[in-house]
Amino acid sequence: MLTVSSVDKTFFPGTANERRALTEVDLHLEQGDFVTVIGSNGAGKSTLLNIISGDLAPDDGTVTIAGRDVTRLKDHQRASFVGRVFQDPMAGTAPHLSIQENMAIADRRGTGRWLRAGVTRAKKRRFAEELAALELGLEHRLTAKVGLLSGGQRQALTLLMASLKRPKLLLLDEHTAALDPKTAAKVLELSDRIVAENELTTMMVTHNMKDAIVHGNRLIMMYDGNIVIDVSGEEKKKLTVPDLLDLFSKVSGSDEADDKMLLS
Repeated sequence: MLTVSSVDKTFFPGTANERRALTEVDLHLEQGDFVTVIGSNGAGKSTLLNIISGDLAPDDGTVTIAGRDVTRLKDHQRASFVGRVFQDPMAGTAPHLSIQENMAIADRRGTGRWLRAGVTRAKKRRFAEELAALELGLEHRLTAKVGLLSGGQRQALTLLMASLKRPKLLLLDEHTAALDPKTAAKVLELSDRIVAENELTTMMVTHNMKDAIVHGNRLIMMYDGNIVIDVSGEEKKKLTVPDLLDLFSKVSGSDEADDKMLLS
C-alpha cells in the first residue's frame, strides 16, 4: 500500500543552517498495516509524514501509494486517498462551519466541494450514524459550530472526517499529544476501532513509547533521519519500554533519548 524508496531530504542546503532530515529512507507497508512511529526530536518523523502526505517534496527518492507514484503530487492532489489528523485539535476542521458542513466537505474529499449539495437529508442521517459510533453525543449536534467543541470532541471528529472516505493511507501525526490523558486514551481507542473496522493502512507518529508498543501491529523508530528499529508481530507484542530504550541505545550508539520521549 505504501512504498518509500531511498528518500532524502535536506533543509537549507548550502547554508550555515543546512540540516539533513532524511537519509535514503526505505519503508514498505502492506495493506492493513498499522505502524507506530517513534523517535527523539529531530529524528525525521514529521518530515517523513510530510513527504508521504505531499506537504513536502523529497530531494531524491520516490513515494508510491497503492501502486501509484505520487512523489511529485501536491497534498491536495493526494487528498482522495490520503487522510491525516494533526497534533493540533484546531487543525483539520473549519471552526465557523457546523459539524454537518465539515463532514460534508470531508465526504467530498478529492472531488468538487459544494456545501449546499453536500448536506442532503440522506447525508445528515448517515453523518448522525457515523457520529453516534463515537459515543460523544455529537449526532445530536449536527448544526453546532465546530469551534464550540472541546479539544477531544474536535479531534475525534477530525479522525472520523479523515477516515470517512476510507483512504488508502491514514496518517496520525501525534494526534493525541495536545489532549489530557483521559481524552487521549479515548481518542486512541477510537483510532484503533476506526482503523480495524475499515481495515485502514495507518501510520501513527507518537512520542509515547507505551502507546507505540500497545497500538498497531508494527513499530519503527527513527534516529538522525534513518529508520533504526523495525519490529512487528510477536516480537512487538513482547516489547516493554525498557526493552525499547535498550534497543535504541544499541542501534543509535547513544542513550540520549530526549525528555519528551522519556516523560511520555
